[in-house]
Amino acid sequence: MRVALASDHAGFELKQHLLASVRTLGHEPADLGTYDPAPADYPEVAERLGLEVRSGRAERGLLLCGSGVGAVFAINKLPGIRAGLCHDTYSAHQGVEHDDMNVLVLGGLVVGRALAHDLVQAFLGARFDGAPRHRHRLDLVRALEARYGGPLRPGS
Repeated sequence: MRVALASDHAGFELKQHLLASVRTLGHEPADLGTYDPAPADYPEVAERLGLEVRSGRAERGLLLCGSGVGAVFAINKLPGIRAGLCHDTYSAHQGVEHDDMNVLVLGGLVVGRALAHDLVQAFLGARFDGAPRHRHRLDLVRALEARYGGPLRPGS
């Protein structure tokens, strides 16, 4: 599977480690930057990764910032992206199996290398189970995107 990885400066070090993890797990990593620890804005990084996943050029994505919180906010603004900020392996695989999560977000200053590897392994090893109740819920999420996908009012 082709897996896109992107980070801001705070997630840069962990992203570098995860590039090797993705390869070790038998997948093809695509490094979308940032390419050094110089300051980078997480919304721009999130958009770049989200577009790669939405287009189908990558089947899944790994997005890193300092805590993961800002990155998960930003990337979930893109229709078709279902990103989760995970700190445990159950959520990393269950998010795919039940919710068809296509982007795993990690906090580069929060999650250590060993745990990050385990989270990525759980995420990439999982498949959407397609159960009728899970498909129904995914359809409801898509309906929310369609209903509220327009721009927010100023100050919202």
